[in-house]
Amino acid sequence: MSAVTAADVVVVGAGAAGIACAVRAARAGARVVLVEKDTRIGGTLHLTGGHLAAAGTRRQRERGIDDTPQDHLDDLTRISRGTARRDLADRFVRHAAATVDWLVDLGLDLAPETPRIVHGHEPYGTPRTYYGVDAGMSLLAVLERELDHVARPGGVEVWTRAAVVGLLTDAGGRVVGVEADRAGADVEVRAPAVVLATGGYGASPELFAELEGVPLVSAASRTSTGDGIHLGLSAGARLQGQGMHLPSFGGLPDAATPGRANWADRQLLTAERPPVEIYVDARGRRWVAEDEPSIDEKERALARLDDGTFWTVFDEAALTEASGSRRRLVVGKEPDEVRAMANRRVGVHAAGSVAELALAAGIDADGLVATVAEYGEAVAAGTDPRFGRRHLPAPIATPPFYAIRNHAITLVTFQGLDVDDAMRVRSEHGVPIDGLYAVGEVIGAGATCGNSFCSGMLLTPAITFGRLLGDRLGAATRTGAA
Repeated sequence: MSAVTAADVVVVGAGAAGIACAVRAARAGARVVLVEKDTRIGGTLHLTGGHLAAAGTRRQRERGIDDTPQDHLDDLTRISRGTARRDLADRFVRHAAATVDWLVDLGLDLAPETPRIVHGHEPYGTPRTYYGVDAGMSLLAVLERELDHVARPGGVEVWTRAAVVGLLTDAGGRVVGVEADRAGADVEVRAPAVVLATGGYGASPELFAELEGVPLVSAASRTSTGDGIHLGLSAGARLQGQGMHLPSFGGLPDAATPGRANWADRQLLTAERPPVEIYVDARGRRWVAEDEPSIDEKERALARLDDGTFWTVFDEAALTEASGSRRRLVVGKEPDEVRAMANRRVGVHAAGSVAELALAAGIDADGLVATVAEYGEAVAAGTDPRFGRRHLPAPIATPPFYAIRNHAITLVTFQGLDVDDAMRVRSEHGVPIDGLYAVGEVIGAGATCGNSFCSGMLLTPAITFGRLLGDRLGAATRTGAA
């Protein structure tokens, strides 16, 4: 027989959204059980850059930056091309500044240059992106400290090594708790409110293939296996975000694990430096203007490649010049470090001729030789008739020649459980499922980003909606209206 624990709220998943929801519910008077399948809490905060976005914060006012929630919403609408959920976006931008201010009040040590405009995604028109001095770990530190303050009987009870394997429902279909495997023991948590905050499905090749229909090369958290989506579907939930998938632009293959990419070794975007390389597909053909300033346009072009694989091709002269933090080809690596990886690190190749390079990298040799020659002609003529590239510094002509394999990679996933603006999970018929809520990536990045990457528009809504939901569920325990 399973052991039974009673609570007012059970939160499944101890990442940013789940912790925020749990601590705020406890602060408002609820007894909370926070269930995490990993051995540690934090989820993707261990990997993310921790970017937050909000308009109208104290930090902006202190620095003389005039910004409003409407400005934020307008930028989001522009970047997402109107594909984000308007109801969720409108609610988020009105509460985002309070979230950032709350985190600062808890002790978040913001990087001194923030807020700023970042170019890893399509940029905002106003500096409104923030992050801690230690990226996502800065956020985890303050959330973990706040969790410690409420982690007590009658506050938040934290379970790690506890995988939720099913939802409990009553005869009327209301969700009334969860079943879990806690370190090998079957347990139940009975609660009138269940919050799914389990993250996405970027580490589940099977679910990714089913939902997106394209190969998965992942840099997501290894715990992002779609658990919350499976749980929601078992209760009759429907999904949102279909057709919103967009890959992140390039990451080197993981040296040890097939199907994964190493985001830390990504190449420095050409929006941040002038390109000295060309991008080619498996046929050896270029497929985009390498100096295209819009990362969004590049990601959309990348999504059209058959398998999301491409190679960055350059020569020794270009590599020699690629020194310094604003000119490196690979983030954090000087030319000698790139040379040392060649023909040793998976996906990094060097050869004495372009044809030999193609054979070593698995690129069509005739195609690559022709493309390098065509690019050299464009450099000589000062114009690129194929894609309109404007920055044409030098031909690829000085051996050795290099090719670095890159992939369209998945950091976040776009489909998720459909929710209303109160974060109640909705059924296939569009009505809320009593007792079931969802926050964070489990609702899909498409809900708040639409078909785009928009700075801070996954992590900040996760914390914001988690905070607001926790407040509401905690208050409901005092009135009996959960």
